[in-house]
Amino acid sequence: MHFAIRPYHPSDLYALYQICLKTADSGQDATTLYRDPELMGHIYAAPYAVVEPELCFILTADGVPSGYVLGTCASDAFHTWCEQAWFPVLRARYPLPAADDDTPDARAIRLLHAGYTPHPALMDYPAHLHIDLLPVGQGQGWGRRLIETLLTRLRELGVPGVHLGVGKRNTGAIVFYERVGFQRVIDADTWIAYGMRLS
Repeated sequence: MHFAIRPYHPSDLYALYQICLKTADSGQDATTLYRDPELMGHIYAAPYAVVEPELCFILTADGVPSGYVLGTCASDAFHTWCEQAWFPVLRARYPLPAADDDTPDARAIRLLHAGYTPHPALMDYPAHLHIDLLPVGQGQGWGRRLIETLLTRLRELGVPGVHLGVGKRNTGAIVFYERVGFQRVIDADTWIAYGMRLS
């Protein structure tokens, strides 16, 4: 099988949604958890590719998208864009669920309504990223290469630091992030924020 990393192309958008969903259960396939298969992609993948496609890179296996790394170089600006251009339509499409609805869909919809707000403790790491690989691309060093591809681009842009968040259930990702050089910045009850200085 031939693997390659290439820049994002608009035709990859559907694949981003699929990969996001198939890794959304702490790195495992979440297809059976969500009634609406688009919810995870609406939050964690598509807006980045739409607003900053130059910071989206695709891992292909025999030409088929099988993973990605994507992000923003300025979390504050990304937050502003989401509030102005991304979340309003989605909030109209997905009304807030009942307070006693604790399904995965309901939790995701509440995230859409809450929006994304940069954490004050991460101000020294203005960029942030998401990375997801399907099983076919895991365990072969491609995750590290995807990260390095994005970090190289962020350094070219003069970005001083980058962060990411991960749930504590995703133990494989935690090991991976620490192995590639990320440092813990926030250690909360259910999640960890990692940062890396680039300058």
